[in-house]
Amino acid sequence: MSLKDRLNNSSKKTLDIQDIQRSDFLSELPLSEEFSTLKEKLHALLIDKVNTTANWSQYDDEEQKNLIKQFIEYQISSNFKTTPLNKIEKDRLIREIIQEAKGFGPLDPLLSDPSISDILVNGAKNVYVEKNGKLYKTSVTFKDNYHLKNIIERIVSKVGRRIDEKSPMVDARLPDGSRVNAIIPPLAVDGPSLSIRRFRADSGTMEALLKWGSISTEMAQVLEAAVAARLNIIISGGTGAGKTTLLNSLSAKIPNGERIITIEDSAELSLQQEHIVRLETRPSNIEGEGQVTARDLVINSLRMRPDRIIIGECRGAETLDMLQAMNTGHDGSLTTLHANSPRDALSRLETMVMFSGIDLPERNIKSQIASAINIIIQASRLQDGSRKVTKVSEIVGMEGDVITMQDIFVWEQTGVSVNSVMGMHTSTGIRPKFMDKINARGIEINPQIFDKHYRHTYLSKNSQVQPQHTHSEQEDARAEIVNKNSSLNLDLLKRLKR
Repeated sequence: MSLKDRLNNSSKKTLDIQDIQRSDFLSELPLSEEFSTLKEKLHALLIDKVNTTANWSQYDDEEQKNLIKQFIEYQISSNFKTTPLNKIEKDRLIREIIQEAKGFGPLDPLLSDPSISDILVNGAKNVYVEKNGKLYKTSVTFKDNYHLKNIIERIVSKVGRRIDEKSPMVDARLPDGSRVNAIIPPLAVDGPSLSIRRFRADSGTMEALLKWGSISTEMAQVLEAAVAARLNIIISGGTGAGKTTLLNSLSAKIPNGERIITIEDSAELSLQQEHIVRLETRPSNIEGEGQVTARDLVINSLRMRPDRIIIGECRGAETLDMLQAMNTGHDGSLTTLHANSPRDALSRLETMVMFSGIDLPERNIKSQIASAINIIIQASRLQDGSRKVTKVSEIVGMEGDVITMQDIFVWEQTGVSVNSVMGMHTSTGIRPKFMDKINARGIEINPQIFDKHYRHTYLSKNSQVQPQHTHSEQEDARAEIVNKNSSLNLDLLKRLKR
């Protein structure tokens, strides 16, 4: 029976593709040589059948998967009926062929596991995943490096990118928005390397951060008010600290009536507002032409009548144009950058402004930064794998040639248990100056939450507000940290007055 005839009969037979695509532990079983040989033969027959089906592209993904399953079942029951296969082996055979034809091969079971946050492929035989902040080696393998390279090419081709010996590095994204980086020989000595940074489906909301304990309810209230009051915010942190997740969460609080323009190297932000223009940079072609940088897009976005500009990550010359936009009426802009502390973030901003090639005095650069930025949020990944907002700092202004800033909220670690880091979010006792802008917008915030003795609360998994649980040892540690910080601030104040 032809492929077209089987399509006409498909309405008479309900096929459960979910069974084929589910992530289970069958892929962890070793493949026998006979099984691998049968799989290769069936795959070759499938390719021939698809190539000779003129209207194949007219079917949607689900129809194509159904047709592939029917074709494989027919081949097994007719041309390969002498090959002994039990139900488990048959289901696995169909599933893996569909993954090779329509998905991303051996990566599909890992991509379907919501608990996996990172997939790291170091050559064909070494695949690692990150779960709950910890790395684990899997039994998933590719047939060889050529097989892995084919999967990489399939991923990057879907977003109009290319990878070959002349362009051996590429940034791309999966259909779900996950970030992909690939590098192949000759740059990758031990074979193609693939890194996939995944984003949880529920990671784009402030409620998710509250349930994970990344921030307290009081901090969330202040940050939401800061976004609504159109303050310029920078999210700082290391790799995997949760900067993009936090940027998504804050961006979700932008009012619906504003025009938002996002600029990214690889489109990852998933904003829910209606009026959004998403821009993405473009690498140069094989002749070295046609490159569109983030700076080009920032300059162009200023002609597009934006209310807010969101830059996925500042890493070069676009920093100067971003600061100028913030200083010329485009309030409420957000971006991220790599830095280990808010003070380091200021240093990085100064360095990246110099990438623009415009010779500006150092004081002018610092003055631009102090005038443009209102808040720096520091995100960190702790040793137990959890992500926390460890500091919320306000840029106050300039004191001589120094940008002055003050911490509003901090994360204080009080100890380490067997599997987790113990600590709490606390207020420093400083009432931020940006509260005047928030109050001018008619947004009311209880001023007591800035008191250094205020006890922050968190949102439990059942969405109930819970008070922060503190033991006597934690209270003693907290008092010691507060006293230490107070003495340091006093010394700094004396030095400034001199």
